[in-house]
Parts: sequence; structure tokens; C-alpha cells
Amino acid sequence: MVDFMRFFSMQFLRKGAIALIAILLCTSCQFLPDLAYNPWEFTPVATTGNLLDVAFIENSDHGWIVGSEATLLETTDGGKTWEAKVLDLGEEKVRFNSVSFRGSEGWVVGEPATLLHTTDQGKSWTRTVLSEKLPGAPYTIVALDKNSAEMATDIGAIYVTQDGGQTWKALVEDAVGVVRNVSRAADGRYVTVSAKGNFYSTWEPGEKSWEPHNRYSSKRLENIGFGKDGRLWMIARGGELRFSDPEGEEGWSSPINPEYASSWGFLDLAYRTPEEIWVSGGSGTLICSLDGGETWQKDDDVGAVPGNFNRIKFISPEKGFILGQRGTLLRYTGMAPDAAA
Repeated sequence: MVDFMRFFSMQFLRKGAIALIAILLCTSCQFLPDLAYNPWEFTPVATTGNLLDVAFIENSDHGWIVGSEATLLETTDGGKTWEAKVLDLGEEKVRFNSVSFRGSEGWVVGEPATLLHTTDQGKSWTRTVLSEKLPGAPYTIVALDKNSAEMATDIGAIYVTQDGGQTWKALVEDAVGVVRNVSRAADGRYVTVSAKGNFYSTWEPGEKSWEPHNRYSSKRLENIGFGKDGRLWMIARGGELRFSDPEGEEGWSSPINPEYASSWGFLDLAYRTPEEIWVSGGSGTLICSLDGGETWQKDDDVGAVPGNFNRIKFISPEKGFILGQRGTLLRYTGMAPDAAA
């Protein structure tokens, strides 16, 4: 009986200590201040697919969104309304991963091995059959010039076409392996995170292969990309951010944890301006920095939107979109004058 009481007492004390630690941790959690004004507007679209990319024809309100379930949406009013377009793709279950326009010419890539091409702003689309020997599935496409585009696959193979997609030339000799994401800078540089988040890799035009880099903490990497201020940004598991030294990508800042209290990780980051940064995440998480990442605020008004915010993309400082699960779309409407002051 005495041994049982001693065991019971030890268990009680142990649970009490765990509860006390939890209370202390919670009281030290960092809760972000609310953003004074919500500049994002929920926009209904006629699809249940996951939205993956958006592009606009330069200097116009004519744009396109692509996603899973062969989602192809068109807007002619700057993104206020969207109309679903249905293409005859047979019985295949197609996922459109990326869309890009230059002038009236546009490109869409997806999987399995799908390439769409238009020369009339999307009034008509031509499907080009890609080689079965293509390393990996098409992941991103960037329109470069007339009949010219650059495509990267989900294992880091990079190709360029100059004849409207009929033939492709490899730019790297060796692929990097299965990746989580692929990001391209305006000058043609690429950065990608490995599928398991163990390391990231960089590539510059003219190089024969990717250069791998170790991650900077025990936390696995979630995403990485190029900012508008000359820095790379990095998202790690657990809501951790880092920014590179603008003078060289090998130097990274100390980890930034904008909101320790958040149980949802971050998924994407985008610059509206060189100083204004937006970060999206799971379960409607959306935070913002107006001073280049020094301080952060939370947009609680969008927290009720169901699903994850997988991607943020600004076409220009005045035109931006948040793409999410199951047809979730938010459109940037602008900061209120008193909120921006």
C-alpha cells in the first residue's frame, strides 16, 4: 500500500511539473499585434481544386489561375471575378502547376507531362506532347520571348525552348533530385529545397550542375525563394524564418520566430515592396512585416477562411493573390491610408 501511494504521489508531482512548464511556456509566448486593416478580400471561384499559380498579361487586367483537377480560371477585371475554362484533355487527371505570359503568348505546365501554349492571350490553347524521357514532371514555366520559354521539373532539370515548345535544350547536366519547390529569380538563377527538407540547392545560368547547401538548423526546410531586396528567404518547420546576407547567400540571419504561439507552420513568403513582406501558412495563417522583417503583425480577419494558404504572389505592388486549398482565393485590395501611415 505504501509503495502504491508513493508511486501515485510521484505520478501526481510529475504531471504537476509538466503542467507548470506548459503554463510558463504559454505565458512567455509571443502573440503578434493585429494588423490595423485587412487588405485581402475573399474571392469565390468555381472550382474545388487546389490553386497553384497565377499570371497576368502585362499591363492588363486579363489573367489566369491554374491548379489541380485541371483548374484553369480566367479574369478580365483584375481578379475581381473568375470564369472556369474547360479543356478537352481526355480521361487524364491533370494537375496544372505553373502559368506564365509574355505579351499575348502564354504557357501552362503540369503533370503528367502536360504543356499548353497560347499565342492569343488564351482564347485558344494548344497541347504539346512532351517526351516520356523528360526527367521529372514539369513544375514551373517562365515565358521569355516570342516562342521562347524556360521550364523546370520537380527533380531540378531545366530546359529552354525557342520554337514554341517543339524542341527543348537542357541547361543543366545533372538534376538535383526530388524537390519540394523550385523558385526562379528574374536574372535566371534558381533555388530549390530537397523533398525531405534536408538541404537546399542553387543554380546560376552557365553552370553545369546544382550546388547543394546545408540547412542552418535541425529544423527541416519548408520553402525558399528570392526577395525584392537582394536577399534569399527561407522557411523552416515550426514557423521559423531566415533571410540571407544581401552580399552573399552563404550568410544567413539568426532564426526569426514571428509567432511562437502559433501551432501552424508557414508555407510561403512574398514581397509586395522591398520593405513589405507577407507570410502565409496553415489554417488561414497570414502575417505581415512593414519594415523588412524587423517587426510583424497578424491579419486575424482572414483566419476564418478554411484551408491552408499555400502560395502568395504579387503581380505588382497593387495586384496580389493568395492561393489555397479547395478553391480558396484572396485578392489584395490595398492598405487603408491610416493603416499605411
